[in-house]
Amino acid sequence: MIDHQQYRRSMLADPFGTDPEREAHRAQCEDCRAFTERVITFEQRLVSALKVTVPTSAKILPFNTRAAASPSKGRRWLALAASVAMAFVAAGIWLTPRSSLAADVVSHMAEEPAAWESHATLSAGQLAPVLKRANMTLNPNAASVSYANSCGFRGQVVPHLVVQSPLGPVTVMVLIHESVSKARQFDEQGYRGTILPIPHHGSIAVLMKDSGTTTAEIDAIAAQVRSAIVWGSSG
Repeated sequence: MIDHQQYRRSMLADPFGTDPEREAHRAQCEDCRAFTERVITFEQRLVSALKVTVPTSAKILPFNTRAAASPSKGRRWLALAASVAMAFVAAGIWLTPRSSLAADVVSHMAEEPAAWESHATLSAGQLAPVLKRANMTLNPNAASVSYANSCGFRGQVVPHLVVQSPLGPVTVMVLIHESVSKARQFDEQGYRGTILPIPHHGSIAVLMKDSGTTTAEIDAIAAQVRSAIVWGSSG
């Protein structure tokens, strides 16, 4: 099956084309369904903007003619041309594929390889400065946290934790600025995980190195992590 980038390149090249692989990917990917809606909406607006009726009385004037169109008509045609030009410019910015949230979380892992190396439990004092940024603490009975850092992610600073579970180290990123409508499971670049919505607090991403761990096991760990978070108690 095609991946996110292949799907989006195909959509930009042929928005209204039909392709079984593209349809299969879209059926499973919420981010790409939203991207498809933006592409189709833009295409429809662009087609409407380009449906310009040229007046039958319009004449093509020689380049060196002294005749000039009326100022008001000239301004209208220039404004229309400028609008169409801006539409093409906007397309290059608005339709530039943005990586999926899961892909960005996985990519962030490569920036901190040392996060998996420590297994010693951090003290509450060591955790507090990181958790404070998200206005949260962890339940004292929560699993031990062996790594905590305040990380830049999509223009924001978020807590990046590693929790020691019976199945091994689990990365938790508290994405207070990223909302999702429902849980999203993912399996990318050797990592398997889930992104859970947290009403009024964005979401959390929970992932592990894919070594045979099932989606159900990760979902169970993610649920435990979510229940261990105490919001509005950062001190």
